[in-house]
Amino acid sequence: MVRLNEIRPGEVAVEAPEPRDAGLVFVGRIHTPWSDRMLCPRQGRLDGPVCRIEVFEPWAAALDGLAQYEKVEVLYWLDRSRRDLVRQSPKNDGTTRGTFSLRSPARPNPIGTSLVALVSIERNEVLVRGLDCLDGTPLIDLKPDRCAFTPLAPPQQGDFERG
Repeated sequence: MVRLNEIRPGEVAVEAPEPRDAGLVFVGRIHTPWSDRMLCPRQGRLDGPVCRIEVFEPWAAALDGLAQYEKVEVLYWLDRSRRDLVRQSPKNDGTTRGTFSLRSPARPNPIGTSLVALVSIERNEVLVRGLDCLDGTPLIDLKPDRCAFTPLAPPQQGDFERG
């Protein structure tokens, strides 16, 4: 795990351009047992601790129907990650590669994803296993596991045409 602001040999940091607002809205907050990056698991485990995803109003109504899935994809904003590394050297790897070829939390737009096991939904809280983020991480979105998702309507003529 990279220590705060550590640059390993071979890594390259750049000065990022000024951000432009994409209209991103945090719809909730994730609560996990980890407050220190050094203790947080590198990949979530489906047998890991139960974590709580708090969904803010007015978004709680969007949870309707999610309980039918066993797994949920969680998208979150890695708000404490570096955003300036274009080349990184994974700790146990010994090579330097481009950021887009890694699952590192240090990214230009630090969006994290985890496929988690859905434990339960209680009002505006989703209990899951399998997260790998710090306590207080902002929630971007929740989606049903794409492998288990079946579209509600059959395909229509023109659905797959390019304009």
